Amino acid sequence: MASDSQLQQNETMPKVDVTKDTEKLRPTDIVYMKRLEEQNRQRASRVLRYRRANNITAITLGLTVIGIYSYTIYSVKQEKFLDDFEIPEKVKKE
Repeated sequence: MASDSQLQQNETMPKVDVTKDTEKLRPTDIVYMKRLEEQNRQRASRVLRYRRANNITAITLGLTVIGIYSYTIYSVKQEKFLDDFEIPEKVKKE
């Protein structure tokens, strides 16, 4: 049985070294490789922008939640309406 690393090597395309395999590559192949590299660079920059925007949104929502929680705790501590509450006396029915 083949090991997992051998199986992965068989299922993936072989890696091409542009400096060593220049005789195997046609000029159109190099052009396509450069186009794909540029497209990948653009995609990566777009992903980074989305990630930055998502991080800003998450931080904003987290701070909002913490602010609401803090305000609620602060305002509940100020309420004094139950401090002078007296338990009513029980009336005996005879």
